[in-house]
Amino acid sequence: MDFKTADLCDTHSGTAHFQVAEPGFVDYGGRTTFSGLISTVRAPEDNSLVRKALEEPGAGRVLVVDGGGSRRCALVGDQLALLAQQNGWAGIIVNGCIRDSEEVGRTAIGVKALGTHPLKSSKRNEGQRDTEVRFAGVIFKPGHRLYADADGIVTSESALD
Repeated sequence: MDFKTADLCDTHSGTAHFQVAEPGFVDYGGRTTFSGLISTVRAPEDNSLVRKALEEPGAGRVLVVDGGGSRRCALVGDQLALLAQQNGWAGIIVNGCIRDSEEVGRTAIGVKALGTHPLKSSKRNEGQRDTEVRFAGVIFKPGHRLYADADGIVTSESALD
């Protein structure tokens, strides 16, 4: 992976289907630079579908989890981060919180979230999978590409050079 989101912005910011996420996400995973095809989960304080997604082969994808920006519980922890690593996911973006941040930091994937919270989420099997989700000023579409590094998150309909 040889890219910088700042360079991608310099080259592609005027291009259709190129989006830059608003700042506010913190790096928690062992990798700060990652990219891949987007897969999504809408998870309203319920990480049941997050686990189901991460149990699948990731094939280098990035799971974008829309937790509605909730800071009342964590949607990803050390077990799910390790599962993501074992199943070949490149990273996870959480519009919400994670927990077990020290252990998540030892995984070989990228994890960005709004913050940490020690309380786990409920398990009600609620939410939606692989549908458009919107947060941070971006429409995250399954099958589009996501690029993330220490400077931020950008998305594009197609692969960027």
